[in-house]
Amino acid sequence: MKNIIEKIKNASLTQKLKAALWCIIYILFIVWVGNFWWLFLLPLFFDAFITKIIPWEFWKKTKNKTLYTIFSWIDAIVFALIVVYFVHNYIFQNYKIPTSSLEKTLLVGDHLFVSKASYGPRIPNTPLSMPLMQHTIPGTNIKSYLENPHWEYRRLKGLTSVKRNDIVVFNFPAGDTVATYMPNPDFYTLCYKYGRERIVNDKKHFGDVVYRPVDHRECYVKRCVAVAGDTLQIIDNQIFINNKEAEHFEGIQHNYFVQTTGQMLSEEFFDKYKISKEDRIFIRKNSLMNFIGLGLEADLPTYHIPMTNTIAEEVKNLPYIKKILIEPDFFGDEVYPLGNTFGWTRDNYGPIFIPQKGSTIQLNDSTLAIYRRAIENYEGNKITIDGNTIFINNEPCSEYTFKMDYYWMMGDNRHKSSDSRYWGLVPEDHVIGRPVFIWLSLDKDKSLFNGKIRWDRFFKWAER
Repeated sequence: MKNIIEKIKNASLTQKLKAALWCIIYILFIVWVGNFWWLFLLPLFFDAFITKIIPWEFWKKTKNKTLYTIFSWIDAIVFALIVVYFVHNYIFQNYKIPTSSLEKTLLVGDHLFVSKASYGPRIPNTPLSMPLMQHTIPGTNIKSYLENPHWEYRRLKGLTSVKRNDIVVFNFPAGDTVATYMPNPDFYTLCYKYGRERIVNDKKHFGDVVYRPVDHRECYVKRCVAVAGDTLQIIDNQIFINNKEAEHFEGIQHNYFVQTTGQMLSEEFFDKYKISKEDRIFIRKNSLMNFIGLGLEADLPTYHIPMTNTIAEEVKNLPYIKKILIEPDFFGDEVYPLGNTFGWTRDNYGPIFIPQKGSTIQLNDSTLAIYRRAIENYEGNKITIDGNTIFINNEPCSEYTFKMDYYWMMGDNRHKSSDSRYWGLVPEDHVIGRPVFIWLSLDKDKSLFNGKIRWDRFFKWAER
């Protein structure tokens, strides 16, 4: 004990300030997390800076230069991994936009600073995991996490809650079960198309079928167009929330067929309206053109491209444009719930109620079609049906009360977005965070010295 007191007295002011700073940060973190068992580790911080009973830096005394170099690298790497682990899990993470589902609001190649503190960071379901690795170690099929211990969902206090029209990063809800050789479309769509038995048994084409915990499912980014308690409906591409038209955003776009008077559209045209090479489709003369109203009287250049309403109006008035038509509804894939008899489509959907924690629905064939996945997969219940009776966890039930809030997510590039219209509701425990700003933006269609870096997007707010 005397030795410890002596070390405290002999410690420099710098050592004491560092120890105090890190101890305060650690205590504040414990209060935020709410797990006071972690206070038992507090003496380790004090020892690392002041008493040094544990030989933390024993390797610095070695005269072997090789060992010194090895241990110095290990020390730096371990410290970096610990910092990255806590920063990534509790404060922020990077997210790169992989697809055009949010263009023109967010572009392919935008790198986002995603704040986890905005909505409150989640306590990891699988705390023993490698930081910055979503579900497998790159280049392998080895999981980047240990399944045990497994912690139940809990979210820390955030700065705000998910609001209507927020852009949100979240774990893909239908990504709980994955066919490793064919992760897209999702497992449930594959089962609907090919049958579950074939997906499970045909490993040559579909690979192993694996389950992933919530925090290791793929990350998606979409706009939250409806929050818990809302009723959503889409009529001719216009979203209605609680029977009122949803707010319009300049970046929202749809697919259009654009037919010219004879000339091909130039590279300058596509650059001006920021239409990527991937989104430019040249349409060959065929009977479909006549069916949708483009005509067959002349072999005129026709394109299938996404545009905002403002851009479409501007393009329509160009002297070399003959006709513009919005993409018909039947071009869309089958919508959620798959196999439904509601007559819902991509551009004409609902009405659908977005569940709120504590809200109750009556159980019948129609509501089960919509909410069964939420009740079973997301809230951990077992549903069975015997005749006309619905059982939840072996108890007959005529209604169900939800345990979580849910959200409806859609891309701003409405005709090129895999979103809630195709795979359903997003539970609150899947919400990761809120994109704050773009810190890097790279155009995949450009070379390094020809506009690849989009300087004008650096530190642009990611909201709209």
